[in-house]
Amino acid sequence: MTHQLFPVGSRIRVNSYGPFRGLRGTVHTVDTISADFDEPFCFYQIVLEGAYIQEPIWFEYDEVELVTSASLTPPN
Repeated sequence: MTHQLFPVGSRIRVNSYGPFRGLRGTVHTVDTISADFDEPFCFYQIVLEGAYIQEPIWFEYDEVELVTSASLTPPN
């Protein structure tokens, strides 16, 4: 399995099922575990926009996706 490591400051969207799904934010901290895995297992601390919780929240690498300029454009 291949996943991209998002650097601090990256714009992301939460894609996991839960109360934060669909919210956007910025990567504040990246924490990785590289023990016995082919690729590091990442956790991201995200500062969310529009959340009722003001402090950054931790998410696993597969719970967030990078927000690109293409994903910001509304469909025709």
